[in-house]
Amino acid sequence: MPKTEEEKGFVSVINGRYKPKGKFHIIEANQPIFNKDTGKLAGVTNPRDMTYIHSYGGEAIFFESLSKGKLMATRCDNDKCDFKGSIHLPFRIYCPDCLRKMTAIDFTMKAKNSARIHSFIITHRSGAFNTLKLPIKFINIEFDDVVTILMSYLSVGDPELEKRVVPIFKTKNPTYTIMDLSFVPEGTSESELPEGFTF
Repeated sequence: MPKTEEEKGFVSVINGRYKPKGKFHIIEANQPIFNKDTGKLAGVTNPRDMTYIHSYGGEAIFFESLSKGKLMATRCDNDKCDFKGSIHLPFRIYCPDCLRKMTAIDFTMKAKNSARIHSFIITHRSGAFNTLKLPIKFINIEFDDVVTILMSYLSVGDPELEKRVVPIFKTKNPTYTIMDLSFVPEGTSESELPEGFTF
């Protein structure tokens, strides 16, 4: 059941601290579960509505950049690291090799020119709270000069191994989550993109 404006929880940051306002936990009455064959009580539902505060910290730049049509990666610039210059996507704050803070870099153009499908799986069922259209075409993407593989989903067409893909971004009404990033086959026209997405 959708929340009313009075029931929603809102959060702002003031003087470097989170300031929650509104309701973050709404309890509804339990409902009995009866066995239709025996008429006996089998259990009870426990409906709860909780709003979580998910802090992005150093990863905030990644999610905010998606809403602006940019794909950020990170690069190790530590001269003492054996793997200096390694680029990571998905975005990481610290280098897994030397544990130093990495540098955020705009990887958008490199992704548009080098993204290809490493592996994929198509699922016709999903879990709770799924917002993607079924079947979901999950893809693992590799990029030139990147030491990691990014998981995402293909919004248009069918996945194939080594198929060239390009990133698209939900810039209209963004969610500020990883759902604002998807991929389409190279050569897809703007008119084929899902609503709210752009190149």
